[in-house]
Amino acid sequence: MDNDNRRASRRTEVLSKHLFPHPLTTTALLSTSNCLSYSPPELSSSNPVSFDTSRMRALLDGHNLDDRDWLFGLIVQSPLFNRQERGGRVFVSVDYNHTMEQQREETMRRIGYLLDRGVFRGWLTGDGPQEELRKLALHEVVSMYDHSLAVKIGVHIFLWGGAVKFLGTKRHHDKWLRATENYELKGCFAMTELGHGSNVRGVETVTTYDSRTGEFVINTPCESAQKYWIGGAANHATHTIVFSQLYINGGNQGVHAFICPIRDSSGNVCPNVRIAECGHKIGLNGVDNGRIWFDNVRIPRENLLNSVADVSPRGEYLSSIKNVDQRFAAFLAPLTSGRVTIASSAVYISKIGLSIAIRYALTRRAFSMTPNGPEILLLDYPSHQRRLLPLLAKIYAMSFAAIELKMMYVNRTPESNKAIHIVSSAYKATFTWNNMRTLQECREACGGQGVKSENRIGPFKGEFDVHSTFEGDNNVLMQQISKALLGEFIVCQTKKKPFRGLGLEHMNNPAPVIPSQLTSSILMSREFQLDLFHLRERDLLRRFAAEVSQYQTQGESKESAFNLSYQVAEDLGRAFSERAILKTFIEVESKVPAGSLKDVLGLLRSLYALISVDEDAAFLRYGYLSTENAAAVRKEVPKLCTELRPHAFALVSSFGIPDAFLSPIAFDWVGSNAWSSAQH
Repeated sequence: MDNDNRRASRRTEVLSKHLFPHPLTTTALLSTSNCLSYSPPELSSSNPVSFDTSRMRALLDGHNLDDRDWLFGLIVQSPLFNRQERGGRVFVSVDYNHTMEQQREETMRRIGYLLDRGVFRGWLTGDGPQEELRKLALHEVVSMYDHSLAVKIGVHIFLWGGAVKFLGTKRHHDKWLRATENYELKGCFAMTELGHGSNVRGVETVTTYDSRTGEFVINTPCESAQKYWIGGAANHATHTIVFSQLYINGGNQGVHAFICPIRDSSGNVCPNVRIAECGHKIGLNGVDNGRIWFDNVRIPRENLLNSVADVSPRGEYLSSIKNVDQRFAAFLAPLTSGRVTIASSAVYISKIGLSIAIRYALTRRAFSMTPNGPEILLLDYPSHQRRLLPLLAKIYAMSFAAIELKMMYVNRTPESNKAIHIVSSAYKATFTWNNMRTLQECREACGGQGVKSENRIGPFKGEFDVHSTFEGDNNVLMQQISKALLGEFIVCQTKKKPFRGLGLEHMNNPAPVIPSQLTSSILMSREFQLDLFHLRERDLLRRFAAEVSQYQTQGESKESAFNLSYQVAEDLGRAFSERAILKTFIEVESKVPAGSLKDVLGLLRSLYALISVDEDAAFLRYGYLSTENAAAVRKEVPKLCTELRPHAFALVSSFGIPDAFLSPIAFDWVGSNAWSSAQH
């Protein structure tokens, strides 16, 4: 009984303390707990700004900084762009809670806003490199806000408008270009089919010419020939460029491009045209992708885009380009601008992801090194530096390469078109793959906060994943690059002429010799880095040529031999791309005068070069590095990360991205998640 009383007494005492705690006890417990708070990284002595960030931004953007800032301002100030206040700051981003239909209509309203403010002025009617650079710069800003908006504009201006401009002649320019620029019509680009994507030459849509009426007749002969993924087709487009096999007098003249109305001015689908939805997607739901069938649709003869080839009123096929392959290549010219814009866009999206993740890592703490010691900033962990800072170095390198690609494109000549095609294909694949890897790493580096849509990185993964297959599947593009390089190699070998162009001049020199032992000073040397990249590229090109030749000797066709050599082809495509990027970085760095800016660029360039070596097994697989030297490279990477750590804040600040285009966790992540913020 006494034991029962004692147990009852203890229970009563415990319950009393729980229900009626002594106020001093509560205060004492709370006083030992120091809550985390946000401290801006710019106030920390660990983040000194040792170089001019405005000069660095000028290097990274390359052109039209004032135009970019003007458009940033237009977007931030308008409620059409979903302005939200969090933690005392304004942010703009798409509301992904909206339905697919709502997102599509919001995209069109935003286009109207930009149109009314002159954003698209000169995008098609302007001439010269400066007009083109302005267009590219403004499109990059749009892409940083919303990929759907950028794609919707890109399809209308770059693809539809670009096809009219580059494949059409004066009669098309006079009728369509200004009307397109002013959105008096809405264009789309019907190249891809259900059965044919990357293999454009194999499209099954058929067009014949009726000389009795002077009309072309477009037909979808089978279900696999339906035009598929056509941006703008499902709801808004009034016209399309149809890529189709052209038959004249029973003979197939190959793929040609035609202007075809698909809706009238009231939005009604035209007779003999059928349009259906593609449906909900993992991203880009602000773009109305659709499918199109043509049931013997008749269009005027003048609607053939005839800069490459024409058909006379009597039905005679006319072209100054007699070679079928060259003619086909000319029809694919509009895709080059698409690859240029995709490559550049991927770089800017990676910049946003890295800006958010690195700023968060400079203010978020986790775990302490000693009992009761302060928790450590995420970016002070060597492992966290190793996750993010090599990606930062890569995006600096790719920024410079993207600028060079744009300069090549806006200053193009007929003689440079082949080089632009090869480089744009290489960079489109390399930059978009890198973007997806960067976004994934940044998402993980932000922990649970990276999952929230308002913090942008997660939605970006869904929005930009399609880049890997837009305007050509990345794997196919990389094999095309190797095939083009093989062609250059064979010509130079058979004609005994030196290599010229595409950065292959190093093939004319003796093979570089790599030191048997690599020290830090050697690893940091730009000459060594370029030698090592040259060695990889020249050896892989020779290996590729030898392997293709060996398969042909065994009785394989040229095409089959190429397909069987795909592994070396992929290695070669990577080697070409990374060498070109490094070479451009070195050229940019060489033009910067001695000082802190040049010093930081040297660190970034070395980290880019060495992480590229560390991540490519080809350096060990083919013996370009010994295992000891490969280990030396690997050890140097974290050293460089440690040297770059104090510059991390200044390096992402140099991107010049407005705060509103980042996300709440890039700033006061405590305040933006406070109860008071939840009440707004």
